[in-house]
Amino acid sequence: MRAHEAGALHADISNSGPAWLRTPENVNALLPTLWPRSVTRGADGALAVAGLSVRDIAAEFGTPVYVLDEADLRSRCRDFRAAFPTEDVFYAGKAFLCRAVVRIIAEEGLHLDVCTGGELATALSAGMPPERIGFHGNNKSVAELSRALDAGVGRIIVDSFTEIDRLTALARERGVRPRVLVRVTVGVEAHTHEFIATAHEDQKFGFSLAGGAAAAAAFKILDEGVLELRGLHSHIGSQIFDASGFEVSARRVLALQSQIRDARGAELPELDLGGGFGIAYTTQDDPATPQDLAKRLRKIVDSECAAENLAVPHLSIEPGRAIVGPAVFTLYEVGTVKDLDGIRTYVSVDGGMSDNIRTALYDASYSATLASRASGAEPMLARVVGKHCESGDIVVKDEFLPADVQPGDLVAVPGTGAYCRSMASNYNHVPRPPVVAVRDGKARLIVRRETEEDLLALDVG
Repeated sequence: MRAHEAGALHADISNSGPAWLRTPENVNALLPTLWPRSVTRGADGALAVAGLSVRDIAAEFGTPVYVLDEADLRSRCRDFRAAFPTEDVFYAGKAFLCRAVVRIIAEEGLHLDVCTGGELATALSAGMPPERIGFHGNNKSVAELSRALDAGVGRIIVDSFTEIDRLTALARERGVRPRVLVRVTVGVEAHTHEFIATAHEDQKFGFSLAGGAAAAAAFKILDEGVLELRGLHSHIGSQIFDASGFEVSARRVLALQSQIRDARGAELPELDLGGGFGIAYTTQDDPATPQDLAKRLRKIVDSECAAENLAVPHLSIEPGRAIVGPAVFTLYEVGTVKDLDGIRTYVSVDGGMSDNIRTALYDASYSATLASRASGAEPMLARVVGKHCESGDIVVKDEFLPADVQPGDLVAVPGTGAYCRSMASNYNHVPRPPVVAVRDGKARLIVRRETEEDLLALDVG
């Protein structure tokens, strides 16, 4: 949270004092926006998830720890299924994937998007029906494609002419006809960080629409007749709030479908508009609901199909962040507090860029709260930082925390379900944190904490 937003935030969530003094009754005015839906603050001032205190979680599993509200995750899956009842919702596994999450999204009726052999292996080992898996990636190896074909993956999103040739040869060897979509680079400048915008022309993903490569890829697949071309795919980026980019993307992709129909007589039955739907990391973010997204996307597709005289294709989307992001928070313990008079106070925690690289990599904004107790102290401008040997090791750039925050306190950072554990590293030889799922007041370990023994086991020199 930025300094100039503090007063507005306090007014929004509490009539009786600073944010960390919210009562269980008024805490929920804010928490559903940034936090898992079952998070409350108890009479002792500590946060609780699904009725379990963060103090108990820290005592049993240590810190840092990713805390997953399982009921919240399932609820968000159901929200998307309810909003898109006749479409296919592919959970984007790159956001966060482990076997427990695979089982949850399968049980909730979602499909799964993977983009590497490791993600595919995780999905298959957890029992995900292969026909409900889509396989992405700009550089799929022969081994990865072979495994996908042998497993019977439901669709492969092809990303280059080399991949088309590679997949065609493998399909011929096996006598199979895999279903494919062509990933189209539509030239949309999504309003997001340049590293997570994926539809502009200077891009490693997909076939250029403007340059004619996308049409050539579709014609090649249709003319060779080995792969079954089901449709086109477009993904314009991540953490997007403005639906206008999806409108431009749909218009351009459907114009290409019309071109393919006119040139080859093939009206492709499927269209995937990707994901990238934004979530709230701070109170300044205003994400759309799944129902609102469904309404907008259907309107866009229906309108463009009517304009192109196309039958409305079967639509699919690929939310990842929007499902798992808000369902997880990270719990840290404060190690040191360093006051720089007149500037800010640095609150150092026992994790950092090894468990959340997004602040350093994308200049991402996060929020934080004192989680283990209440405080009546005045607010101070703080920067929550990690333990790594980098000045850029920042977890939360600017947040107001109580002035009496001290070593041993627990601090929680919401919205860490997406791309935090997935992108975690062992920088400075720090073992990666565990993931704990909480449901009905009980916690279970779904990804264990790495140990120093794990790190040393890889060192064979």
